[in-house]
Amino acid sequence: MMRKNYYHKLAFMVTLLTILLAFQQYTSKDKEPFPEVKFIAGTSVTADLTDFDPNILTPERWQKLGFSEKQVSTILKYKDIVGGTFTSKEQLKKCYAISDEKFEELKSFILLPDASKNSTSKHFNSFEKKEIIVSGKFNPDLRTTPDWIKMGFSERQAEAIIKYKNYLGGSFISKEKFRECFIISPENYSKLEPYLLLPAKTPQNFKAARGGYPEKIKIQYHTFDPNRLDVEGWKAIGFSEKQAQTIISYRDRNLRGSFKAIDDIQKCFVISTEKFQEMKPFIKINPENVKKQEIQQEKTDFSKTDLNTITFKQLIEFGLDEKSAGSMIGFRKKLRGFVNKQQILDTYNIDKELVQKLLSIAPLDTSSVPKYTLTDAPEEWLKDHPYFKYSADKIIFYRITYPDDKKIWKFLKLKPEYEERMKLYLK
Repeated sequence: MMRKNYYHKLAFMVTLLTILLAFQQYTSKDKEPFPEVKFIAGTSVTADLTDFDPNILTPERWQKLGFSEKQVSTILKYKDIVGGTFTSKEQLKKCYAISDEKFEELKSFILLPDASKNSTSKHFNSFEKKEIIVSGKFNPDLRTTPDWIKMGFSERQAEAIIKYKNYLGGSFISKEKFRECFIISPENYSKLEPYLLLPAKTPQNFKAARGGYPEKIKIQYHTFDPNRLDVEGWKAIGFSEKQAQTIISYRDRNLRGSFKAIDDIQKCFVISTEKFQEMKPFIKINPENVKKQEIQQEKTDFSKTDLNTITFKQLIEFGLDEKSAGSMIGFRKKLRGFVNKQQILDTYNIDKELVQKLLSIAPLDTSSVPKYTLTDAPEEWLKDHPYFKYSADKIIFYRITYPDDKKIWKFLKLKPEYEERMKLYLK
């Protein structure tokens, strides 16, 4: 009897499972299969990057590097405050609009020295974080450079804060504008904010009327002789102290003591075209103040001067300014010599029209330019050469196992234009 009941239960369970399976198949007939998941490989800004000089980038070029419009505005404002020119990667990194991650992404493409010439001096640590001490509420518009130093800022930070205030027209306007000062970190702003005697928001009419920034103070010009102006004289007509010193250095060193003609002033790279046109009607060069060259130097015969040995002084003699001459000599040094004239035209920060004229006259001797194969190129050379340094580690790795240039090229998988310029320096 018990055995009979057991078989009945077993038959019932089998029947029930059969019904459930049939029901499942019936209800799943019309269901679409689960879509296949596909992953799209992301793109990186770094893949399209090439070497660049941050001093000549337009706002549009900064945005192509991945910065927002507001970040670009902050970077350009920072550039103005530090004197109009970035002097090193170290200085650029201090801009708060550029995160540490973004800087590391761009670092190897930036055509600036790692540190400024004064980086080993007492000024090197001028941007170090210090404890900020606030004794009570205050109006930052009334604080002088010594006041900011007493508060805990370094001398250069204090000077930068004052420059930023002057950039805004002599007042910080609001807490909003004060916070935008690049030298004041978010941490320090949080400490200072409760004590600031400034309105919280920037007035709407300020934004509407002036686009967010006050107009710069208009210079009252008078007739002047550029050969008689000292640093203070140039500052009085709107130049920073650093720019004024550069102008005087250009006059005394490059032009041997005096501007001979108005066009000489326009060639000084720290004087923009707009600024020159603004000053031009008031410039009057007195012939009595023009210093004559005591010794007539022997002129260089540029038709016999090799572009791979031409000196900085000879380039200045030809008519290039210090910036163009320095860029050309610097790029040639990195390459260990030019192998074609197009490389010279591709150099950053040069006067292309004047350099093109030089290229049409001067010869280029490439016999002393070092060339190697991928398998025997010195590691130091690979890692330092502008054309090879981004692939150096891969080349060194692959040639250990495959000491054959053809195989190494296959593994590198470079863009044709990159491979073409690398082969200029290979045997």
